[in-house]
Amino acid sequence: MQRVCFVLKVRQDRLEEYRERHREVWPSMRAALTETGWHNYSLFLREDGLLIGYLETDDFEQARAAMDATEVNARWQAEMGDLFEELDGTAPDAAMAPLPEVFHLP
Repeated sequence: MQRVCFVLKVRQDRLEEYRERHREVWPSMRAALTETGWHNYSLFLREDGLLIGYLETDDFEQARAAMDATEVNARWQAEMGDLFEELDGTAPDAAMAPLPEVFHLP
């Protein structure tokens, strides 16, 4: 199982909107994530907008490509894109750059 951690930056003036949207993630979006191999997926948001994401998957690039092929993800990314800083038109999920792991205690 591959463990993936990534960071993004949510606009400070949109933090509450970001939190609110994640209180009620669409059931079809949740199902698509599970069906495409995103497991144990968590998001952590700091008050300055730093967003840390963590997930487990068999193959991150394959899971990301499978999600990218879903209609529900296209709608979600279109709605969420304006909430982030520094994406320059890139969808938030395409901007996820995995951080290299330097330590793990199983």
